[in-house]
Amino acid sequence: MIIFPAIDLKDGRCVRLRQGDMAQATIFNDDPAAQARAFEAAGFEYLHLVDLNGAFAGHSVNASAIRAILSAIKIPLQLGGGIRDREAVDHWLSAGVARVILGTVAVSNPILVSEAARAHPGRVVVGIDARDGKVAVKGWAEEAAVSATELAKRFEGAGVAAIIFTDIARDGMMEGANVESTAALAKSVSIPVIASGGVNSVRDIERLRDCDAAIAGVVVGRALYDGRIDPAQALMTARCQR
Repeated sequence: MIIFPAIDLKDGRCVRLRQGDMAQATIFNDDPAAQARAFEAAGFEYLHLVDLNGAFAGHSVNASAIRAILSAIKIPLQLGGGIRDREAVDHWLSAGVARVILGTVAVSNPILVSEAARAHPGRVVVGIDARDGKVAVKGWAEEAAVSATELAKRFEGAGVAAIIFTDIARDGMMEGANVESTAALAKSVSIPVIASGGVNSVRDIERLRDCDAAIAGVVVGRALYDGRIDPAQALMTARCQR
């Protein structure tokens, strides 16, 4: 299981939100590239990066910070937030991003997602962010009339590399991961599922690792920044067998 340390970009800074509320942003680092280097130095092998401004604007806003991060590290990163057309997909993949995360467009234009996945094997990820089981889009500002499971099943056989499932109610709240919903989604599809939202201790990582579904990875944010989770312990836990 892969641990993905998260860098969320707002106005060029590294922040964490509470339940996706841009008005409740805590700044953790004014230098996202330095934060990325710190995560790499701690032993993490993959980075999770989100352009929060881009998620609301519908196009990349923090491009300069993203490019600085790409130049600062050697480990691969996956990028989401405001990537909603084929041009943006191709641009970031050619710029050095290992995988792009498509969320809003997975609801509004699933054909584009499938076409991009076929054109870039193993490099397109679907982001499914849910509130009370329903998918939220456009920076979580709007709710779609589809459930997380229904949306995930639409991409069976489409060639997407993974699904990142975020429980919005728990994101940034430090209340623990929603293991039950994540496991249920993972069992409903053959696509690898990455858990996100609410992870606040190594015990959460253990629970996801040991649940009755194969969880491919875990996105960890605030708990790394405030020291609740020790990087070395998290990595060791993720690598241990059940």
